[in-house]
Amino acid sequence: PVTDAAENRRIAEVVGLGAVKYADLAQNRTTDYVFNWDKMLAMDGNTATYMQYANARIRSIFRKGAEDEQAMRHHPPQPYLQKPEERALALQLLRLGEVLETAAAEYKPNVITAYLWDLAKSYSGFYQNCPVLKADTPVLRQGRLLLCYLTGRAIQLGLSLLGIQTVERM
Repeated sequence: PVTDAAENRRIAEVVGLGAVKYADLAQNRTTDYVFNWDKMLAMDGNTATYMQYANARIRSIFRKGAEDEQAMRHHPPQPYLQKPEERALALQLLRLGEVLETAAAEYKPNVITAYLWDLAKSYSGFYQNCPVLKADTPVLRQGRLLLCYLTGRAIQLGLSLLGIQTVERM
């Protein structure tokens, strides 16, 4: 999709600010670390850019499939976890509450960034091996869309708690 220059600047600003915040918060607050621009802005690895890209990819699935996320929220389908990648992603999603409790109790935002990294890796495996919009059956498609929806919500929540915005496209 074509975006205008103002939208591109806004995306660059959100991604850039997110990268700086995430890189700082991903470190254990009790240890020293070396500041590194290249690592901070990388599109892969435990970076805000990678998390924002994963979220943008999920948004794209819903746009391409003309799926209604609000309907997913109010009337979630039954997930069918047939493939190992679906189960791995579902298990990561189930960890969210425990992770947030631990991060708050220990005052460690890096617990959230570590979780987001694990979640994004699980989502990447799911995305590579489990077609969503071209799933074999409508039931399977809806179940996979639910996993996408929940993953997007978890990423958005985690980044929001770290003071990082997300974007619809990258």
